[in-house]
Amino acid sequence: MDGDGSPSPAGPAGPGRPDHKGGSRGRPAHGILSGLSSRARYLVRRAEHTPPPPGPFRPGFWRSPLRGPWLTSVFGLVLLIGIPLMFVTGMLSYASYNPDLGRLNDQTPDKGALGFYLFAWPTHPYWLYRLTQGVHVTLGVVLVPVLLAKLWSVIPKLFAWPPARGLAHALERLSLLLLVGGVIFEFVTGILNIQLFYVFPGSFYTLHFYGAWVFIAAFAVHVCLKLGRMVSALRSRSLTAELRTSLAHTRPEPPDPDGLVPAGPAPPTMTRRGVLAMVGGGSLLLLLVTAGQSIGGLLRGTALLAPRGREPGSGPNGFQINKTAASVGVTPARVGPGWRLEIHGAGPAHVFTRAQLLAMPQHTASLPIACVEGWSTPDQLWSGLRLADLAALAGLPDAGSVLVESVQPPGPYASVLLRGNQIRDPRSLLALRVNGADLSLDHGYPARVIVPANPGVNNTKWVHRLTFRR
Repeated sequence: MDGDGSPSPAGPAGPGRPDHKGGSRGRPAHGILSGLSSRARYLVRRAEHTPPPPGPFRPGFWRSPLRGPWLTSVFGLVLLIGIPLMFVTGMLSYASYNPDLGRLNDQTPDKGALGFYLFAWPTHPYWLYRLTQGVHVTLGVVLVPVLLAKLWSVIPKLFAWPPARGLAHALERLSLLLLVGGVIFEFVTGILNIQLFYVFPGSFYTLHFYGAWVFIAAFAVHVCLKLGRMVSALRSRSLTAELRTSLAHTRPEPPDPDGLVPAGPAPPTMTRRGVLAMVGGGSLLLLLVTAGQSIGGLLRGTALLAPRGREPGSGPNGFQINKTAASVGVTPARVGPGWRLEIHGAGPAHVFTRAQLLAMPQHTASLPIACVEGWSTPDQLWSGLRLADLAALAGLPDAGSVLVESVQPPGPYASVLLRGNQIRDPRSLLALRVNGADLSLDHGYPARVIVPANPGVNNTKWVHRLTFRR
């Protein structure tokens, strides 16, 4: 018997039966494809005649009179603007690590063609990374209410029955699954990361990077499929008219081909104006309690949800840090009187004590620290030795890169590679002091690098060796 209970056309050695090598004897390829297509049509017809399961699969389960193409399209328009901006700033954040310099900088070494856009990350303007990463993180938080509202408005589509009415419909449902799963994954992992809650089953950078590409591909397909309908829906109603509509005059939208408008709507308990106000108010509130960690100024005091939102203390070293010395295993003994800075290059190595470094000509630069979690500090006044001068001392004034190594135990970002344009910028320093005082241990004593527009994690602390390369 076959799987559907009909008599078998042949015995084990008959035509179309797999042979012992796993092949198919006597059936051409087009016959196999035709059989699969027939089987798929049979399953679709069977599902169409099968009653939907109870609960959310039943058409009468979703009864909100506010759901419809217009409201969905309003939220979709906001996401259509915000999500591409988030994607672009996220890719710029990845480029800022200069991952093409080597595996030390690259958290996704198997990216392949997905690194097509990489370029030498600039050092001008010095606040560039602070801006791009601040926009990326802040926008990701602010869009959460819009995203949730959009998912609420289309949730009946996720429970449509039958699951597929044909190949085209199945592909659309698959893109929807990737879209919804991808956007939830990206937002959740991003928010967990900015809260320094590392519970990922792997590297955040790798998961977030590949997840972003899967999501943006599904997003692009979805936009191509739905853009025309979104434009038509937005033109079908006036935003100003909806904002003036009272609860007594709130009516369901006309039936739509996507099935968003319920067949038996319940009486309205809220206007569309109320829904838009609630979502917009939620986004505004999240902006107020998050943006200050990047913008600074008066808003820094309102950044209640930001783990690095407010000043941690007073004094020259009283500004934010991500990881303390103790958290990465740097003890006072590692940076005590026996600490030395090694400089390697074209000739013999140079070794200096901290006192000898302080005796050399010192330079200053006002630069912030900006981190991938979205927080940044105000500009701090750093003083120390220019990396360009140290490259010349090493016999490589035109060095193409420098390997910066920390005394901290081996681990992520214990070492980093900086590019030639970063070395030659006169504001790039091996910093020994900040705001007129010696660096604190948590801020990298006895020496750290500080480079304009560089991600904070690449401004390595507790430096003990610089190796300049051509």
